[in-house]
Amino acid sequence: MAANIITTEDLEEFRIKLLSEIKELLVSSGRVGVDHWIKSGQVMNKLEISPGTLQNFRINGTIPFSKLGGSIL
Repeated sequence: MAANIITTEDLEEFRIKLLSEIKELLVSSGRVGVDHWIKSGQVMNKLEISPGTLQNFRINGTIPFSKLGGSIL
């Protein structure tokens, strides 16, 4: 059985390709637009609210959100 060595560069290239393909699938499905997901800072600016208020909105279900990796969108 032959062993394959995977480098960190290989993993980084795989990550970039995978995220790109996922984004293409979501956009092409029509369910998610590119502008549909925004970060917390943008939400706070648009609604003129504090981080605590945004967190309360998430807890109460006022604003839907998803966690992708380490980011809340």
